[in-house]
Amino acid sequence: MGCVRLSLVLFIAIVISAMTVFGNDARVNKSTSRLFWSTGKEDGDLVRKADSEESVGLSENDELDGGFSSLDGMLQWAIGHSDPAKLKEIAQNVQRLSHDELKKRQIEIQELMEKLKMPSDAELMKIAINDLNNSSTSREDRLRALEELLLLVEPIDNANDFGKLGGLAAVVKQLDHVDPDVRKLAAWVLGKANQNNPTVQQQVLELGTLGKLIKMVKSDFAEEAIKALYAVSAIIRNNFSAQETFYAEGGDLMLKDILSNSAVDVRLRRRCVFLVGDLAESQLENKRKATLPFFSDHVFLKAVIDLTSSDDLDLQEKALIAIKSLLQLKSTGASVFKELCGLDEALVNMRRQLQQVMEDESRRDYAEDVEILRQEVELMFDNKLDKGAQVPT
Repeated sequence: MGCVRLSLVLFIAIVISAMTVFGNDARVNKSTSRLFWSTGKEDGDLVRKADSEESVGLSENDELDGGFSSLDGMLQWAIGHSDPAKLKEIAQNVQRLSHDELKKRQIEIQELMEKLKMPSDAELMKIAINDLNNSSTSREDRLRALEELLLLVEPIDNANDFGKLGGLAAVVKQLDHVDPDVRKLAAWVLGKANQNNPTVQQQVLELGTLGKLIKMVKSDFAEEAIKALYAVSAIIRNNFSAQETFYAEGGDLMLKDILSNSAVDVRLRRRCVFLVGDLAESQLENKRKATLPFFSDHVFLKAVIDLTSSDDLDLQEKALIAIKSLLQLKSTGASVFKELCGLDEALVNMRRQLQQVMEDESRRDYAEDVEILRQEVELMFDNKLDKGAQVPT
């Protein structure tokens, strides 16, 4: 067994040599490689690779490459990727080496492994943060740093450490960058870090970031606006204190403007109406406080209801989900939905529209699901009309 293990050690030497050659090739072809560097660092600071999404390069399910944390890890990998005949040949050659020669080779291999060892997530975050704080960092490397952080801040422990390392403040500064792609990625990183994380939500609020992100949602650059709204949603989700700040910063007016403007990118409108449903759900759960006037504004309610006539099924579905939550708020009477917003007519027209969509076999199943949801909303609306509930919570 000892001889086989030593054989594998020598085999690893061949593997490491190949990896080293690959690494040199990657550095030569930096512009086309899928490996990421941080600016101003040595080749040893090579960090991550990522799959791509949209125009910026990352998706919700990014895949990372890691290193070998031990010699045993490398041995296990070698076993699974080696030619048995080649291993046998190496084993025979090993038998001819002295103990001192074998020991020397082991030390050399261990040193090479240490050079190739993957840095910790905290170390990677520090590298990226330093790049963001460096005013001489190029646009390309600044974007790379933000792309790396998109992957690194997703785990909740990393997100908590990120703030301690000064990462949140560094990313928030990028929201003022002249380049819209940098601003977009910065907002996206903040959204990732804030997901279901009250600790980070509070830290971002203390930095006064919410108002800035709300203004970014109004950007003419659609991608920036979408990622800014994503960040806003992550910061205020299930956080009543953050929601109060959101309303104080004019977030409700921002939502109303987007919903009322049919020229706005449909992706932004989807996120917007989804957020409306989420806020209505939070209002239902937070029964200790009076319902905000925002939810009783018939102009706002009509803007949501008008989305049911959209040609986009996804937008229609999200509008129905929001309406379903809004109908449960007792502060707004059924008469407002009927007389001022025309919900009854909108639901009838939507049924006709969905029947036409169902004729398309490729969209039939989805349209049928939306129709089921429409019927649920219609039943809830009819019950609200029957009860005539207009008593505020």
